[in-house]
Amino acid sequence: MRLTVAQALVRFLAQQWTERDGAEQRLIAGCLGIFGHGNVAGIGQALAEQGAGTHAALPYYLARNEQAMVHTAVGYARTRDRLTTFACTTSIGPGATNLVTGAALATINRIPVLLLPGDVFATRAASPVLQELEDPRSYDVTVNDTLRPVSRFFDRINRPEQLPSALLAAMRVLTDPAETGAVTLALPQDVQAEAHDWPEELFRRRVWHVARPVPEPAALARAQDLLRRSRRPLIVAGGGVKHSQASHRLADFAARHRIPVTETQAGKGAVPYDHPYAAGAIGHTGSAAANTLAREADLVIGIGTRYSDFTTASRTLFAGAAFLNINITAFDAAKHSGQMLVADARQALDALEPGDWTADPTWSARATELTRDWQAEIERAYGGTELTQPVMLGIVNQASEGGVVVNAAGSMPGDLHKLWRATDPGQYHVEYGYSCMGYEIAGGLGVKLAAPEREVFVLVGDGSYLMMAQEIATAVQEGVKLVVVLVDNHGFASIGNLSESVGAQRLGTSYRMRGPSGELDGAFLPVDLAANAASLGADVLTADDPGTLRTALAKAVASARTTVVHVETVPGPGPETTAWWDVPVAEVSDLPEVRAVRRRYEDHKRDQRPYL
Repeated sequence: MRLTVAQALVRFLAQQWTERDGAEQRLIAGCLGIFGHGNVAGIGQALAEQGAGTHAALPYYLARNEQAMVHTAVGYARTRDRLTTFACTTSIGPGATNLVTGAALATINRIPVLLLPGDVFATRAASPVLQELEDPRSYDVTVNDTLRPVSRFFDRINRPEQLPSALLAAMRVLTDPAETGAVTLALPQDVQAEAHDWPEELFRRRVWHVARPVPEPAALARAQDLLRRSRRPLIVAGGGVKHSQASHRLADFAARHRIPVTETQAGKGAVPYDHPYAAGAIGHTGSAAANTLAREADLVIGIGTRYSDFTTASRTLFAGAAFLNINITAFDAAKHSGQMLVADARQALDALEPGDWTADPTWSARATELTRDWQAEIERAYGGTELTQPVMLGIVNQASEGGVVVNAAGSMPGDLHKLWRATDPGQYHVEYGYSCMGYEIAGGLGVKLAAPEREVFVLVGDGSYLMMAQEIATAVQEGVKLVVVLVDNHGFASIGNLSESVGAQRLGTSYRMRGPSGELDGAFLPVDLAANAASLGADVLTADDPGTLRTALAKAVASARTTVVHVETVPGPGPETTAWWDVPVAEVSDLPEVRAVRRRYEDHKRDQRPYL
């Protein structure tokens, strides 16, 4: 079958499927792309020839920013439990390097995304071409090499004969639940257009079976023994619980053995907030209930978590506990010198049955009491009369009624982690592995494409909005309805608070004009974010108090169009954090307040544990 390399690539991707638990779905749902020299004559021509509508074998979607389209693919793949994703194609040069941030986000979060950046001529016949980086050390280096360290698999296709093996390797990594992340196939622009005779076998329907690894018997026995000897166990549920669709198993396991369940950012919603043993968020942005239990537990059962510094409060939270780590990757299961149980979360929970053993009744009762107190704290935070951020979140939480909340950066992830009440695993979508400003709207678009039956509420601060709002235009073009709550507080509120806490005096965290003194202390910038959103094609509503916000959200939910609700919140504290985060403080300073903060920092550093 004689086709160009790009035509063969498109035809191959359209025939790839995944299967888990007997259910099959397309591995590559479509191709997001922005065309330029480097992919327009290759992949662009191949997509146009096969037809690029939603009816096509590989539908095409026009994005506005290359980084954003990776975020869209991540939002889609995460919502689909990593069983299906998008390909993303770019031109050479800046189009390709714009992928790097998105690729890092995908790999850090263990989310499969296929990246297809154009590359310079393999023949080097016309070098240097427009946008080519010339490296005097080697002609074999291009800007696409920046994607190597942030990709789980990287290959450059310099000859047509290399394509089949590279494609099979790429699909293997995309469908490996332990090794997945960004996969990059760099495609020189001349090779994309080159014809080759391909075996028909390459284009036959191929099903990739997504494994559910079972626990090794000896490791399972050790884990069961460790669990039976525990009196005060605590479960830390991570994103792996949700990826493996193990939420119901976890809820049953916790109830049967009376073990309180805490949640990381990625794991929030793994059990319903009103489950009898749901103790809420854990770590630096966690609840007082969960963090108190963490300090008193004798065994931490981490399920599908990579134990980020926020979860462990920079290794100060778990005072004297042993660790039992259930994870599909040995890399994560080995952390903190824990007892390793390498397995799919659902398979592990099915196998990890300690008979009629339960946690100490006084421990379970204490968890219930602490959680009841924390739920009362949430009610107080949600119930204010001024439109503070916690009050705003409470109103959106109530209005969402089973919808999905999407967020990524700033101060909102902390308040969401503490306060948001999720009743199913799909309702909470906060990207906090990379905490990438600009993810919110693009990621929300991916969530909505993956779950069109659900309302998607994108919460985005003005800082993130100004970095990457343009995928509103993509949502409008595709007729994909989002509810975007644009929270305007004239700057970087989260980093402003952090800056003040370490003695940096909020430098560069407020959107102000330069004043007469030469400092950035003048009037707020005259930026009209509501007008900007309208210019991108969205309907825009404004709210300035709790009542008008409820009315605006009701209108947005009732509408069939993407709607931006612009709201200016007022300063107002939510519940204080009860755990530490290691951010270094200047060791010497002329400012007495900085010296005082440094002394407190050193006190916390003494509490850090190596977990050896």
